[in-house]
Amino acid sequence: MWSGGHFGDSYRKNGDLNSINKMIKVYSNLTDSELFALVQRPQMEENSLDATITEVFSNVKTYGDEQLKRYTLQFDKVQILSIKVDEKSLFDAYNEIDLQLKAAILVAKSNIEKFHQAQLPSTVSLETMPGVKCIQKPIAIERVGIYIPGGTAPLFSTILMLAIPAMIAGCKEIVLCSPPTFNGAIHPAILATAYMCGITEVYQIGGSQAVAAMALGTESIKKVAKIFGPGNQYVTAAKEKAQKYGVAMDMPAGPSEVLVYADATCVSTYVAADLLSQAEHGVDSQVVCVVSNAEIATQINLAITDQIEELPRKNLAAKALENSLIIVEEDVDRAFAYINAYAPEHFIIASDNAENLAELVINAGSVFMGNYCPESVGDYASGTNHTLPTYGWASSYSGVNVDAFLRKVTFQSVTREGLVDLGKVVIIMAEAEQLQAHANAVKIRLMDQNISK
Repeated sequence: MWSGGHFGDSYRKNGDLNSINKMIKVYSNLTDSELFALVQRPQMEENSLDATITEVFSNVKTYGDEQLKRYTLQFDKVQILSIKVDEKSLFDAYNEIDLQLKAAILVAKSNIEKFHQAQLPSTVSLETMPGVKCIQKPIAIERVGIYIPGGTAPLFSTILMLAIPAMIAGCKEIVLCSPPTFNGAIHPAILATAYMCGITEVYQIGGSQAVAAMALGTESIKKVAKIFGPGNQYVTAAKEKAQKYGVAMDMPAGPSEVLVYADATCVSTYVAADLLSQAEHGVDSQVVCVVSNAEIATQINLAITDQIEELPRKNLAAKALENSLIIVEEDVDRAFAYINAYAPEHFIIASDNAENLAELVINAGSVFMGNYCPESVGDYASGTNHTLPTYGWASSYSGVNVDAFLRKVTFQSVTREGLVDLGKVVIIMAEAEQLQAHANAVKIRLMDQNISK
């Protein structure tokens, strides 16, 4: 049950009669089954995708660097002589980028460092009973790979989001892969940001082949232990494939998305801008808006129609809006039940009552509270991380943080005296499970020390 909303003179002034198609479908008066059916995202092709990724991994495993060069020519239309980017190119890019951009990156870098530094966990050490000591110690993953998209947009900000927590965690080696799409090379903003973050191991390889290279290793690229970073459906499928080769991934993900809750205190032009900022990511992005009354829906749609015409990437945004929706739901509890079921990657609460409404949030990647907190601030510079679970995975996964680059290793020590009391417990439990060797590992020690069971 939906209506396309109402339209007035605002779209006509652009002289574009197709503007009506850039308005989002509006759903209202939904039953529970109709409402919760709308948590479904657009489906991605899987069968042909699996076959493609399997072939890429097989070819990279067999032919190594030469296959990476062939794929770069095939997919990126660039013939590269060297896979690795030399350090001089990183330094030159740092010197050449716009000074205002450089200053902005440094501010963002500082904020991200502050927030992620505060996330460092401490070692846990305690005595659970006399003579029995347990320790949990965070230890960094030694070698990690980060993938930075550079196709439709050079996402240099993602370097900050991945390299900074990796370095704070203490990762010794950080590998960066990104496609050469700017004049036959990686975009200079990506190279400059890598330099600013202290990354020296940079490879001009993109797509699923870059993930395969980091997962399998080639002559130039040594295998990593865990792969991070966003990408299209091919990159995501490749990260999932990497796990079959013993390489971990940050999180499962699909196309990027935003959900906005807007009540009577929202500013419709702000909401429209937020929805479009997500829609311009790509044609497979999805934007959803839950509003407290139908009039807000109409105002937001009109604002979208006006604003989209000014966007350089308006065709991408318009395509994304075809898979997007506005839901009219007056009941706040019912609205948030839907929002938590949807489990959005980005969730904006466009309301003067945002902090109270935020208490209702259970499932979300990152929450943006209030009319002056657009998703863009988290995407770039507030300090939070923008690498987040999508496609409903926010119900069970966190966004990237310092913990993602750490393993928690436990240690224990038991004194002779401690084994007396603890040993009796272990023997009883092991024998009850019919694991006699487990019980004997304790019994032998107790007998050796002339301690009876």
